Amino acid sequence: MTPGLQSEASSGNPAPGPLLGAVEGGGTKVLCAVGYSPLEVLDRVAIPTRESATTLSAAVAYFARQQQLRGHIEAFGIAFFGPLGLRPDRPNFGRLLRTPKANWSGVDLLAPFSETFEAPIVLDTDVAAAAIAEWRMGGGRGATSIAYVTVGTGIGVGFAPYPKRSTRLLHPEGGHLRVRRLPHDDDFQGICPFHGDCLEGLASGPAIRARWGCQLNELPVEHSAWPMIGGYLGQLAAAICLLTSVERIIMGGGVMAGGALLPHIRAAAQDALGGYVTLLAEYRTLVEYIVAPALGNDAGIAGAFMLATEALKCQPDEKEKA
Repeated sequence: MTPGLQSEASSGNPAPGPLLGAVEGGGTKVLCAVGYSPLEVLDRVAIPTRESATTLSAAVAYFARQQQLRGHIEAFGIAFFGPLGLRPDRPNFGRLLRTPKANWSGVDLLAPFSETFEAPIVLDTDVAAAAIAEWRMGGGRGATSIAYVTVGTGIGVGFAPYPKRSTRLLHPEGGHLRVRRLPHDDDFQGICPFHGDCLEGLASGPAIRARWGCQLNELPVEHSAWPMIGGYLGQLAAAICLLTSVERIIMGGGVMAGGALLPHIRAAAQDALGGYVTLLAEYRTLVEYIVAPALGNDAGIAGAFMLATEALKCQPDEKEKA
């Protein structure tokens, strides 16, 4: 999704549609973009995820500059790391809930945007947005249902399709599932401040750095870290399969090392399933069942554009406003 279109102001041609703002908030960086759709992106920028007020102020300032340059932003889609309050009938709507990310718990994600811009906003988790994008235009095309797993600063799980936000008690938090400890992995206590050795505490990017002092892709392929991390994520994949029966599981995020971890995940999932799911009993079937994201690192921001389109559709007709 490289910016390839000229703005209406610079090209002199009519805009192909409403101008949209998209935000993908991760534990390491917040990606902001403006454009007309996931395939028509005018500009994008990555902002380091620091203290909440500083980070959100930088994001708002970016969109304010883009609005001056390109015209009114008609709607925003915000896809952020969680957990998030997504039910409009709850007092925590639009806020981060108790999160392992330091100094972000309770932060209002909507207010900085709604106070600055006159535009509707739809908020969801980054992994839910990525799931929507992969299902509609990526590795999930043709499947009736998918799960998207991101493994990076945290571990998140999203599903597509999924019930309306207003009906959910909470969005999925698969990264905080407890898993069976692997042999010879008794010494590491895990880094999750809530659960210790949940999946995120054992196999996220920060957990890998706490274990070995570097990122997974900096370790040689024969290092024991690869089957260990793959072993934990394979347990997650097996749990998703048994609980949801989705047609495909897409594994993304920085820890996935461009797909190099997938063979270990598939082998561990096969072991965890133990031949119980007949259609996945052979490894060759898991190659098509547990896959890399077709949209690569753009799944989240593509999904954020789709959230913005959803926000636009929720607005009353202009005649109704009059």
